Amino acid sequence: MSTSKRWTLIAAVLGTSIVFLDSTVLPVALPAIGREPRLFVDVLEGQNYIQYGYLLSLSAFLILAGALSDYYGRRRLFAIGLIGFGVTSVLCGLAPNLEVLIIARLLQGAAGAILVPGSLAIISNAFEGEEQGRAFGVWAAASSVAPILGPFVGGVLVDDVSWRAIFLLNIPFIAVATWAALRYVKETRDEDASASFDWLGAILVALAVGGLSFGAIYGQQREWQDPIAFIAIGLGALATIVMPFYFKRARNPLIPLQLFRSRNFTVTNISTLLIYGALYVGLLFQPIFLQGALGYSAPAVGLGAIPGSLFLIFLSTKFGALAGRYGPRVFMTIGPVLIGLGQLWLARIPPDSEPWQLRIDDPATYMPTSGYLIDILPSSLLVGLGLAMMVAPLTTALMRSVPSRQAGVASAINNAISRVGPQLAGALIFVIVTASYYSTLAARVPGLDVTSPEVRAALPPLNQPASGVPVEQVEAARVASTDAFHLAMVGNFVLLIVGAATNALGIDNRRALTGGPAPGEATPVSPD
Repeated sequence: MSTSKRWTLIAAVLGTSIVFLDSTVLPVALPAIGREPRLFVDVLEGQNYIQYGYLLSLSAFLILAGALSDYYGRRRLFAIGLIGFGVTSVLCGLAPNLEVLIIARLLQGAAGAILVPGSLAIISNAFEGEEQGRAFGVWAAASSVAPILGPFVGGVLVDDVSWRAIFLLNIPFIAVATWAALRYVKETRDEDASASFDWLGAILVALAVGGLSFGAIYGQQREWQDPIAFIAIGLGALATIVMPFYFKRARNPLIPLQLFRSRNFTVTNISTLLIYGALYVGLLFQPIFLQGALGYSAPAVGLGAIPGSLFLIFLSTKFGALAGRYGPRVFMTIGPVLIGLGQLWLARIPPDSEPWQLRIDDPATYMPTSGYLIDILPSSLLVGLGLAMMVAPLTTALMRSVPSRQAGVASAINNAISRVGPQLAGALIFVIVTASYYSTLAARVPGLDVTSPEVRAALPPLNQPASGVPVEQVEAARVASTDAFHLAMVGNFVLLIVGAATNALGIDNRRALTGGPAPGEATPVSPD
């Protein structure tokens, strides 16, 4: 690999990693932010805005940012995104009050929306063949490991420095990525994009993605008791229905519908919806269940995921190269199956599984318990291996399914689906899991009014009951939490198997290997 390509890859990886890192590093800092006298974030509502405002703006502007990159130039927009992310990171780190912090996080998410699809488009245009698959493997490893390391990195910085350090930490990485991008990344754009930019389509997409994302997030926070969540989802759904009719008639549409004539592009996005929906649910419920119902310590949950993440670090590049050589279909099939088996393994955890009470200040607790070794570790290894086998080949199949000139908007569409779809799937499964929890609890504790707000406050779903609750209710809650968690994991397994079957039956290796259309398939083109 030449020096130019090496630094191009470094810039793309750093640009993406800081976006994913900042999406998971903040939750561990929220309690410390809440204790900041000048911020007055002693209300949970404000803390939610700090976290979810970032995720909302990141999701809402992904497709717009990808289209802008194709239209105005990928290197130019990528550099703007890096500088914007750096400036907003400084604003977050130095925020004097809650209002400034929330606004800075919203702007930071918008800057991050430029970096994610931009990085993939840059890699797609800079590499070819097996080398491209290997590059996607490096990108996949970094983008997958960064969220796993987020809670650990955030905890160390918050405890030893300050919560503000988690934002200022971005600056040296942004400086390196910006230098590399300006010096080594070649400018590319969609040379056929000569008409005016489709700003009306951009507004429509923002309403669709933003409405669905906000509704799913807000609904879960409010346990679907606030009509605002349903209004937002309804608005997002309406915009989603209108989009294909608008883009079909638009002269220069933001989303060229011809992209979906590519079989691999359509299949990859469908499987992304299914597979990432299951991954989102697993990442959402597993830490809550381990800490709340089984009594794991927070460090144990974080370190317990490391064995599986090692597969991502060391094997993603290898599987990416293999997908570039032999085609991605077999890896996109076996990978989700392994992840599904890992999720199914968690569905057998008993409610009395021995927790791992790892404490950083007590070396005696460093030895993993039998409960972790038997109930958690096999799942971590299966999921990690499955992810390493799937992510880079999926990215390869996606980016080779469309012309390189449309790489930005294509990767943005897939990233938007990987965020909005899982949130909606998570919202649906949240309702099912919560209903299962309270149903089991009511059956095991006769006479307990599970509809009472006081009872629900003392026994929140999938969480350890509050002090002062009778022992029989504590045990019933633990069993109910376990049953509900099992249900979520079985649902994940089904989603993953369907996703694997979709890839097995739908991915055409000929198209994925050559980057051209399979026989009988139309080449995606921009309308005249």
